[in-house]
Amino acid sequence: MPDTTTSAPASAEAPAGGFFDDAAGYYTPGSPLADTKAPGGPIDERWDTRQFEARIANPANRRRLSVIVVGTGLAGASAAATLGEAGYVVKSFCYQDSPRRAHSIAAQGGINAAKNYKGDGDSVYRLFYDTIKGGDYRSRESNVYRLAQVSRNIIDQCVAQGVPFAREYGGLLDNRSFGGVQVSRTFYARGQTGQQLLIGAYQALERQVAAGTVKTYTRHEMVELIVVDDRARGIIVRDMVTGEIETYFADVVVLASGGYGNVFFLSTNAMGCNVTATWRAHRKGAYMANPCYTQIHPTCIPVTGHHQSKLTLMSESLRNDGRIWVPKDAADCTKNPQDIPEEDRDYYLERIYPAFGNLVPRDIASRQAKNMCDEGRGVGPEVEGVRRGVYLDFAEATERLGKAAIEEKYGNLFDMYARITGEDPYTVPMRIYPAVHYVMGGLWVDYDLQSTIPGLFVTGEANFSDHGANRLGASALMQGLADGYFVLPNTIRDYLAEGPFDKIPTDHPAVLEAQQAVKARIDHFMTTNGTRSVDSYHRELGNIMWEYCGMERTEDGLRKAIDLIRTLRDDFWRNVKVLGSPDSLNQSLEKAGRVADFLELGELMCIDALNRRESCGGHFRGESQTEEGEALRHDDLYAYVAAWEWGGEDEKPVLHKEELTYEFVEMKQRSYK
Repeated sequence: MPDTTTSAPASAEAPAGGFFDDAAGYYTPGSPLADTKAPGGPIDERWDTRQFEARIANPANRRRLSVIVVGTGLAGASAAATLGEAGYVVKSFCYQDSPRRAHSIAAQGGINAAKNYKGDGDSVYRLFYDTIKGGDYRSRESNVYRLAQVSRNIIDQCVAQGVPFAREYGGLLDNRSFGGVQVSRTFYARGQTGQQLLIGAYQALERQVAAGTVKTYTRHEMVELIVVDDRARGIIVRDMVTGEIETYFADVVVLASGGYGNVFFLSTNAMGCNVTATWRAHRKGAYMANPCYTQIHPTCIPVTGHHQSKLTLMSESLRNDGRIWVPKDAADCTKNPQDIPEEDRDYYLERIYPAFGNLVPRDIASRQAKNMCDEGRGVGPEVEGVRRGVYLDFAEATERLGKAAIEEKYGNLFDMYARITGEDPYTVPMRIYPAVHYVMGGLWVDYDLQSTIPGLFVTGEANFSDHGANRLGASALMQGLADGYFVLPNTIRDYLAEGPFDKIPTDHPAVLEAQQAVKARIDHFMTTNGTRSVDSYHRELGNIMWEYCGMERTEDGLRKAIDLIRTLRDDFWRNVKVLGSPDSLNQSLEKAGRVADFLELGELMCIDALNRRESCGGHFRGESQTEEGEALRHDDLYAYVAAWEWGGEDEKPVLHKEELTYEFVEMKQRSYK
């Protein structure tokens, strides 16, 4: 296999003149970074090797070891439940009024696992390969192979919990396909898979609450990380009901707080989703890896105007039976789709990518939908003079399978679409368009899921580790449960085996400093008394991010975005107006803290995107494309994880590079044709 540090197989050569650095002046080069926890040897033996080599905390010591878990989605709930069952003392925090309200509940289409129930050639290696390729060769081999291995255990675990996966007539678990693969490996519960899986994890969590090993703190938002002697030892939270600032200590902290897609304001994320937990950790020394890697989901209900505060996802599973098309002639875009004959329709994904058709990966489907609309062939109402929509048509599938079969597979999704749009998707094609959905970037972690701060572990979407530049559909639920049920419990024990640790005095200087920082931040928001609402800043930031750091980026656009964000952030701190009192329920104050962190994150995302002058996954640099307009990587320059260190207030971030070496998969230009 080629050495990725010196060669660029099937990708572009560096431009004339050698290395270029668009982001020079925006960051400080740092020392190289390496994951020292991943074992060597045959890839199918590495996880077993690491589990055996990891030290063990004996049962008597576990009762004296404490763990804080922030977040109660699939990664957080499963981790807290499993660690509690193992005998550790666990404190679980979430800002929702119940762990069941975590955003994992919104996932629709399914969860991948290499079970090969369909007998169509699936295997652990094929899932590993599809994930590496789908991520455009920007993820770690060891992590991805482990994920594929563990995926098989997840289904057994969830079935035992009673998760109502869809079944075939004979009672066997059913599977369907998702984008980027040619096998059926996605287990599902209609369009409610995330909800059903979260209920299973919630049940496991509540069982440990009843057993006394886990204590839950709802409506508590983490606002600071406590680091003592270079180790994570606790968190500061705000009681969102009373406004009280509280401090909690533990021997180890686990962040399972989800992704930061709401930096774009309009996304498929719940309005409360934020980056604060991970960003507070970043400012304390945890590196942020590949922050510009955000996923654009191709199957969302299009924007209809400025009144919207979020977007709605329509499951990627719909692409199994729905056909995506636009009119061949822009003059037909205002016509009733049922009046446009077959010969005048462009089923563009089937035309451009015949091998995968409508099941190409999300990044490709998203970019091609944008291309069709940019050509003037978009459909639906005009928003700011442009029609941003393509058709997802079930007419052929309904005729082939019958309406009852379509209703059984997708009925709740069709009902949701009808309620939101007022249109009947059984008779009129759905309209869809790409939207921000998931983030592949996150806090850097090693093979053990430990960040660059000892004692701080990060799971699920909050870390960067498994998806590279693009996540395949149905892999988010897989990673969340894999991390929580099977990976973290086997790796965190290696760190906890060093305990029990010394207790932290409440008057420790690091604790007092963190508490004072939280108080000063809140005091500033409450006393600025400016003229602009928090939401207005968030919306403006989102517009900048979508325009210049969204589906397509350019050097000039990213430089402009950085200047705009810096100006906006300066105005935010001088002119934001937060209503209400800090000593009670105050959503304006909650949002202010989150938007402050989004403003800093947004700038780093643009610097990261500016530094990476290549197109990979859904991250299309206008300066780097093939003659056919496809994404073009530069493996000789960018086959690395970009891990950013906080440089300090008003200082440049520091870039550390973790080189990616591929031993078991050949790096080559992706093709789904």
